[in-house]
Amino acid sequence: MQIAENAALVVVDVQKGFEELDHWGPRNHPGADDNIAGLIEVWQETGRPVVFVRHDSVEPGSPLRPGHGGNDFKEYVERRRGKGGAGAELLVTKSVNSAFHGTPDLDAWLRAAGISQVVLAGIQTNMCVETTARMGGNLGYEVVVAFDATYTFDLEGPFGWRLTAQEVARASAVSLHGGGFARVVTTREVVAAAGA
Repeated sequence: MQIAENAALVVVDVQKGFEELDHWGPRNHPGADDNIAGLIEVWQETGRPVVFVRHDSVEPGSPLRPGHGGNDFKEYVERRRGKGGAGAELLVTKSVNSAFHGTPDLDAWLRAAGISQVVLAGIQTNMCVETTARMGGNLGYEVVVAFDATYTFDLEGPFGWRLTAQEVARASAVSLHGGGFARVVTTREVVAAAGA
C-alpha cells in the first residue's frame, strides 16, 4: 500500500457526544482515539492535508446537536486543529451521514487540490465513516479506512437481531473492502505507508 504525498486524512465526527454511552451503548476499539490522534499527528508532521468533519445533528435529543457540549470535537482533536504547518486543513459540517454532503463541498475541495486518495478515521465505523467511504469510492477516490482508528456501538436491527459493536464493525469492514469501496487496513499499516 502507498499513501500519496497529498493524501487527505478525513477525521469523521470525533465529537464529545459519542462519550455519552448511556445514549449509544457499548462500543468497540478502545484504542481508536489514540490511533486517530496518531494519524492526525503523522499527517501534520508530513505536511499532508487534514479534513475535520463535524456532525451537526438536526435531531432535538441528539448528543451531537449544535448548542450542546457534545457537538464539540473531543479535546485531543481540538488541540490538534490548526497545527498542520504546511498541510492544508478544512472543516466540513454536515447533518447527514456522508462527509461529501456537507459544507463546504468536500469533493470540490479535494478535486481543486488535485487529491485522489483519502484516508478515513473516526466515528461511527458503520455509519458516517462507511457512508463517506462508499460515496468516496463512487466518486472515484482511492479510499483507505484505518479500521482500528474507527469505532461504533452495539446495534439492533430488524427481526430482533442485535449485533455487538465489534460484529457491526466487522460487517462494515467486510462490505467496504469486499465490495471494492475502500481498502480496509490497520492504523499501523497506514503510518508505515505514510513514511512516518
